[in-house]
Amino acid sequence: MSNEKKIPARSEVPEEFTWNLKDIYESDDAWFADYEELKKLPEKVAAFAGRLGESAGTLLSYLKLDDEIGLSLARLHGYASRKGDEDVGSGFYQDMRGKATSLWIAVGSAGAFAVPEIMAIPEETLDRWYGEEKELTVYRRSLYQIRRRKAHILSPECEALLAASGEMAEAPEEISSVFENADLKFPAVSDGKGEMHELTGGTLVPLLESSDRVLRKNTFETFYTRLGEFRNTAAATLNAQFKQLRFYANARKYENTLAASLDRTEVPVEVYHNLIAAVHDNLDKMYRYVSLRKRMLGVDELHMYDVYTPVVPDSAEKIPYEKAKETVLSALSVLGDDYTAMLREGFENRWIDVYENVGKRSGAYSSMGRPHPYVLLNHHDNLDSQFTLAHEMGHALHSYLSCKNQPVCTSEYVIFVAEVASTCNEVLLMRRLLSETTDKKQRAYLINHFLDQFKGTIYRQTMFAEFELAMGRMAENGETLTADALCEKYHALNKLYFGPDMVSDEGIALEWARIPHFYYDYYVFQYATGFSAAVAIANRILREGAPAVADYKRFLSGGSSADPISLLKIAGVDMSTPDPVNSALALFGELLDEMETLL
Repeated sequence: MSNEKKIPARSEVPEEFTWNLKDIYESDDAWFADYEELKKLPEKVAAFAGRLGESAGTLLSYLKLDDEIGLSLARLHGYASRKGDEDVGSGFYQDMRGKATSLWIAVGSAGAFAVPEIMAIPEETLDRWYGEEKELTVYRRSLYQIRRRKAHILSPECEALLAASGEMAEAPEEISSVFENADLKFPAVSDGKGEMHELTGGTLVPLLESSDRVLRKNTFETFYTRLGEFRNTAAATLNAQFKQLRFYANARKYENTLAASLDRTEVPVEVYHNLIAAVHDNLDKMYRYVSLRKRMLGVDELHMYDVYTPVVPDSAEKIPYEKAKETVLSALSVLGDDYTAMLREGFENRWIDVYENVGKRSGAYSSMGRPHPYVLLNHHDNLDSQFTLAHEMGHALHSYLSCKNQPVCTSEYVIFVAEVASTCNEVLLMRRLLSETTDKKQRAYLINHFLDQFKGTIYRQTMFAEFELAMGRMAENGETLTADALCEKYHALNKLYFGPDMVSDEGIALEWARIPHFYYDYYVFQYATGFSAAVAIANRILREGAPAVADYKRFLSGGSSADPISLLKIAGVDMSTPDPVNSALALFGELLDEMETLL
């Protein structure tokens, strides 16, 4: 164990590689002082009960208060969440996050009267009020969003009850997160030389990227053997998640959980089904990819622990964080000096928490838009982490521009467009890297990485989406999501999506138990649709230049000022059809052709 690489404690990470949460609150004491003040919010909200239909001025006052409350609670919850993610095992910050969540729920319960009262305002009255109170027109889009869902809004008493149940509804995700990030521990794993490596949720994929097949196999088997010891706990937690989704869908009179989820963001359910159908129609390309990977690795059998390792390992260079930042800046310079200036601001002013530390939440994300976005990474000095940096900063600047250019009520974009800006950054980065090399080996390595993005984002996430759809249908049919049922379904989908040249090892049937996005309510399909849209947008930017960049920035600044399909049309993409998915997968096929030629 002497050569085992240790993960540092939080106190051992240099400050410049941590995010600066003082931009939110100067200290924990300042947070608690604000929390005490904000505990008065439910009373302020309740004072408007029964009054929203009395005048334009009253409605405007309530909507302004709602904006102020949203900003205050986002700040309160954001600080507690960021501190909690520095060490998910910290009971102190778990308690802070719980207090913030409880307050948010209390405010929601106190304001449960608002939606039914807004629904009850006659259309002609609202139109007259827009003329009487010009400032009210700022909220026209928000009011439409409420009123368009009239068939799914309940009485004030029922709305209050549903709002009060929100804290319980978050329990499955919270339990899963604490279990996976704080309580679940793995044995160290050995490589082909007998050296030991620490295995965590954060190191799993980096270890599976190793060129050492013994290490990859030991990592895969150790991880899923250990995870399998808790398979029933994981299944029960996921079962609880889909029970609560079914409860809310039924309560609001939706046909199913998918319809309930997508209606919130005005995405037609056909988009979800079209994605799965389009990917099924293009599985032949995925099978070609798997066959090519098998040949390039020179193995008799391709296993699931061979999926992540580069097929041109000698070209995998070490990319320090500073170099990754400069490369990302260079690649995204096509978006203009104003865009790269915002990137530099984030890099230089500690928006980013860079490296893994003991207890830190795994993965990566961007969160918040005010006072600025915050980005969590678990950076390793490799190409994947460089792309993750570009990806998360795409999210960050999307949030930053929407908050800067939209009023509070329309500054938050919906999840359907959430992955477009992040993935567009990745595509632009890859295009830049490919344009700068003619070396066959390096080019093959980069194309392999690009192929892996297609595999991981369109094919894999669509497989997740199809699995999530199956879980929803099981719950709606009154079936229990047992570990056996989930493993059987997941294993079958894995075989379908990877094809005959892949050995779908027994352990992969448990992969569902480590996917946090299954607690995000039909989120994952948007990675695939977002990637498809991003490929189209990036290609247009590189082809047309300034006009396409201008349209793209209009999209980034749009928040939720229009429905997501309309917003994407501004950037030149029509996601109401399967064309962007088919076009993206056609590019996947072209990249396969080039890789075969290079070899």
